[in-house]
Amino acid sequence: MSKYKKLALSVLLDALGYVSIVFPPFDFVWAPASALIMTKLYKGKEGKVAAVVSFIEEALPFLDVIPTFTFMWLYTYVLNPKKEETMIEV
Repeated sequence: MSKYKKLALSVLLDALGYVSIVFPPFDFVWAPASALIMTKLYKGKEGKVAAVVSFIEEALPFLDVIPTFTFMWLYTYVLNPKKEETMIEV
């Protein structure tokens, strides 16, 4: 997956997290789902740490506004560009 497709998906997933602002019970489903998706999108130790952060952020009330997926994309492709050089684009 190209990094820009991953960015678009990250923004979409962050927007999906906003559903729980209107319908709070959605967090019971979305918190573990977002953690699983995070580990699939971002591999390695960073992905696992981001999954834990995503789970906590989605499970706790009023933290849903934090764009965790987008922040992880920024970390991966902007703040840590050396890792990008070793990634294979498909």
